[in-house]
Amino acid sequence: MTTASFPTDSASIYATLTEILRDTFDNDDLVAAPAMTAAQVEGWDSMGNVRLFLSIEQEFGVRFNASEISGIKNVGELVALLQQKAGA
Repeated sequence: MTTASFPTDSASIYATLTEILRDTFDNDDLVAAPAMTAAQVEGWDSMGNVRLFLSIEQEFGVRFNASEISGIKNVGELVALLQQKAGA
């Protein structure tokens, strides 16, 4: 299994997630933060979640399984999972 080739420091991941969130939900005011949840973002419903995770997988070169996605409670947990997948 190869490790992902993206920056594993939190600041870089949050910056990239901010851009993905803004593109996915068409809102330039969004800023990825550890406590951010889907309930706080307009349009982050089940279809929005699919679009978001497809974008994240493409950008970071990782794959998530359904149980990983359903277990994520906030953006901070997503960042931790991305770092885990990168072998950080």
